[in-house]
Amino acid sequence: MYRYDEFDHAFVKARVAEFRDQVERRLSGELTEDQFKPLRLMNGVYLQLHAYMLRIAIPYGTLSSRQMRMLGHIARTYDKGYGHFTTRQNLQFHWPALKDIPQILEDLATVEMHAIQTSGNCIRNVTADHFAGAAADEVADPRPYAEILRQWSSLHPEFSYLPRKFKIAVTGAERDRAAVQVHDIGLHLRKDASGRLGFTVYVGGGLGRTPMIGKKIRDFLPEEDLLSYTTAILRVYNLHGRRDNKYKARIKILVHETGTEELAAQVEKEFEALKESELKLPEADIQAIDAYFAPPALPARPEGDAALKAATATDSGFADWLRRNLNTHKNPDYASVTISLKGIGEVPGDASADQMDAVADLAERYGFDEIRVSHEQNLILPHVARADLKAVFDRLVEIGLATSNAGLVTDIIACPGLDYCALANARSIPVAQQISTRFASQARQEEIGDLKIKISGCINACGHHHVGHIGILGVEKKGAELYQVTLGGSGDENTSIGEIVGRGFGPDEIVDAVDTIVETYLAHRQDKNEPFLAAYRRLGSAPFKEALYGREAKAA
Repeated sequence: MYRYDEFDHAFVKARVAEFRDQVERRLSGELTEDQFKPLRLMNGVYLQLHAYMLRIAIPYGTLSSRQMRMLGHIARTYDKGYGHFTTRQNLQFHWPALKDIPQILEDLATVEMHAIQTSGNCIRNVTADHFAGAAADEVADPRPYAEILRQWSSLHPEFSYLPRKFKIAVTGAERDRAAVQVHDIGLHLRKDASGRLGFTVYVGGGLGRTPMIGKKIRDFLPEEDLLSYTTAILRVYNLHGRRDNKYKARIKILVHETGTEELAAQVEKEFEALKESELKLPEADIQAIDAYFAPPALPARPEGDAALKAATATDSGFADWLRRNLNTHKNPDYASVTISLKGIGEVPGDASADQMDAVADLAERYGFDEIRVSHEQNLILPHVARADLKAVFDRLVEIGLATSNAGLVTDIIACPGLDYCALANARSIPVAQQISTRFASQARQEEIGDLKIKISGCINACGHHHVGHIGILGVEKKGAELYQVTLGGSGDENTSIGEIVGRGFGPDEIVDAVDTIVETYLAHRQDKNEPFLAAYRRLGSAPFKEALYGREAKAA
């Protein structure tokens, strides 16, 4: 795990002092809200429907126990006792008083955390595979490269005022768990025929009102060229990206309007002038950052399989959890554990202060002091001995975080929606809670199998609805909330944007509509091994539209 150097400490400390002064001037009336807005956004402070919101950066989703305990402390001391983990591997506090935010930032700085570049037209938090460094299918750990990008992009003078916000994701396994193709820049770590590490580079992906899949502009970029090539992309965007219309300001619009081939040619031309510059990464520097992410020394624990066999024989709930919430580790004596923040009927992504403390304790005792935040709004213990899984499960049961639903229909992504957000048109949280309750039966969830439902309260798509197998978008029509449904989306290595199936559904109809979609899938799948997405891609939308709209669909 990366540790701050002297520059990092001085940089964050200076920013906290600067923002404390700005807050005092706002509270005294010396600054108006309009004058204060750009200053607070530089420090991750938003003004939502009911209060200010603070978004805290969790680079590439990696936390220590100490850092998680600090988040619990802040939730308990300055908020309403909980926090919300987001699809960008960050944490949001929705109820801090403005007067307290400088102290919150000072507290965060003591554990090497901050809220810088979690807002604004800059390079945002770089995200990565939440199983990085542990997954058995990994080519290489993507986090060292995410950290290199973080250091390079922090307060970068050339890229601090881009046409629009800019998001980068890195993944290190053939299976993409970081949704790289729906980011402004997506980097997929690979090895070439000679065994050299490098990246397949995607540019121009993104969701929002104009969802687009990133275009591949490089099959293989050597790792030493990471910064020079990224700089080339950013320079082309900074020069040609639209600033006259914020709805057309993202790089995806530039790629679309310029054309992939022409944009790639412009990037290559810029890259040629940069690739032998000081931006070329020396092997020694790459190794120095790699060293921060060296995996923990994992002692042999061969007793795990026998312990699991005995425990599952007497605890069916534990057996369910093992089946759904584990990911295969590089070391056969270990596993990566998904801690679901999607309890039945609960708010997706929320964790209480007490739960944060308990997860920190588990990480410290059983997980080599490491926690991850997934872009699916869950927590991960990446290194847990299989022999310790029953003890971890039992503690999760005690704190209400042992739901056995990772990847199932109740493992729903949802943005805060109209309950919090000033931009939202409809509520997301109640819909997620109602769907979760409808599908509460573990047996029914297992029968359905892998199914990703994603819900956004507005077209900005913070809930990633475009890439949900079932996507739900809240819209406003004649003053009422309405929910539009998309089907067939995916954010993995076979990315697709969901198709709108028809007219929207009211708040009292949307759960029944989801139920109808699921039952249609179950009736039409080839066998129980054909997952929802595969069935949809085989069948197309017709049977689902007919089930949802009947004669209306046939007439269309």
